[in-house]
Amino acid sequence: MNEKGFFGSLFDLSFSSFITTKIIRFLYALMIFFSGIAALVIIVNGLSRGFIWGLGSLIIAPLLFLLYVILGRIFLELAIVIFRIAEHIAEISAFIKEKKG
Repeated sequence: MNEKGFFGSLFDLSFSSFITTKIIRFLYALMIFFSGIAALVIIVNGLSRGFIWGLGSLIIAPLLFLLYVILGRIFLELAIVIFRIAEHIAEISAFIKEKKG
């Protein structure tokens, strides 16, 4: 299979190459960043409401952060597995066509 660059894959109207496998690391980093921002917002909001809310937010925010990161990682791993299966099926199909013809 011919390997296209990011922009070549992005503007490939035949969808013969995927960009998801090229940007998955960026998406994961973005997801971690926004999960961290959400945790900080929860902590600041809790601390601004009082001691009990602040204490609760200091306990809940890291747990929610870990939950978001774990679930996001699972979702992205499932997505990448699906795309890799599609790529391998395309390779197998090309191999079979080559052997027949």
